[in-house]
Amino acid sequence: MVSTDAWQEMYTVRKHANGAGLDGASMTIVTGLSGNEMYCLHSKGFTPGELVVGNSVHSIGFAGGIGAGIKTLTGGEVEQVTSIVHEGRQAAVERLMREAKQHGATGITGMNSELVWQGGNVEFLSIGNCIHHDGQKSAEPLFSSSADGQELFCQIDAGFTPMKFVFGNVAYSIGVGGGIMGGLKSLARGEVKEFSDVFNETRHRALWRITEEASHAGANAVVGIKTNILPLSGMQEMVMVGTASRHPAFEQLSRKQPITSDLTNEEMWNVIKMGYFPIQLVLGVSVYSLGFVGSIRSAFKSLARGEITEMSTLIYEARENAIKRVKADAELCGADDVVGVKTYVYQLSNGLIEFMAIGTAVRKMTGLTTQSEQLPPQAVIADKDTFINIADRRMATDLNRSMSTQTTGGGS
Repeated sequence: MVSTDAWQEMYTVRKHANGAGLDGASMTIVTGLSGNEMYCLHSKGFTPGELVVGNSVHSIGFAGGIGAGIKTLTGGEVEQVTSIVHEGRQAAVERLMREAKQHGATGITGMNSELVWQGGNVEFLSIGNCIHHDGQKSAEPLFSSSADGQELFCQIDAGFTPMKFVFGNVAYSIGVGGGIMGGLKSLARGEVKEFSDVFNETRHRALWRITEEASHAGANAVVGIKTNILPLSGMQEMVMVGTASRHPAFEQLSRKQPITSDLTNEEMWNVIKMGYFPIQLVLGVSVYSLGFVGSIRSAFKSLARGEITEMSTLIYEARENAIKRVKADAELCGADDVVGVKTYVYQLSNGLIEFMAIGTAVRKMTGLTTQSEQLPPQAVIADKDTFINIADRRMATDLNRSMSTQTTGGGS
């Protein structure tokens, strides 16, 4: 057993060692990169650097709250809240970039943009990992990316040059007005177009904004896009994050805006290896109502064993309608296929359901391939969590989860 004096001596030694590191004589690197990530990045000439953080705490504000409240009467995007959230996310990213510059990073990988609720305020938090090319320090970070070390390997090996971490967001409300019209329409069975239009418009705005940000950075592609829908002060925010990049094969395309893809980076590597390139992230939304009469019938029918035909037909039609919209978007951009399609069903108020389909439209390109013949195992191995804490379920609150998630226990 180690004595108290021994522990004190060890602490003093470590304290002096850390102090020496801060003075520049010696410094221990603290990184969030896993062993698999380090292996993959090493094969591309990168070494790990410091973990970097940027944050910004904001209040929605009384004036913004009034404006947002008025806007929610009509439904759709709440521009005041979108602007506040965008500014908060951007401030956190900029502070992270300044910290990375101090460490002489060549790039930052694994960047994110999170919301952490602190009482009545919200903290915008961005975390990433510095990396150095050939162990050298740079006067200015050359790139930032939402891809972790394994994903960045896939991007680079597929021919992409990462440029900038980008995001697009939109805060929106269905609205009281939309709710009234939707409520009247929900008396009849079928699509509630008022809701479909609001949801379809807002979801596309997030995509337009991330594409615009990438275009301003001089990129011709946004890859590895991840989409989150978050609760936000009685509304919702849809945010897309990804990596603005350049690919030499896409220079010949006569497109006015960057290509977009929500394929995982591993999937994208495989698609490019087969000679297909992503064109556009495509999505379709459809909001349906069972209808007042149908609801009564299905309620009575659910008392007995067997299929509830009304519900089966409704959900089938909603799914088909959303997929048709995905297909229409893909045909407009000249795609050969839509791959990686994912479907989501949400239960809305007043007995309404939203069905969303999202995927990536791709096209065949002659001569397109990857640098490596196959991905190394380290690029696809899922890291295991070695820290498991179940005590906080009883004794504490996870501030990284929204208040609604904490009370309901569901995901956002």
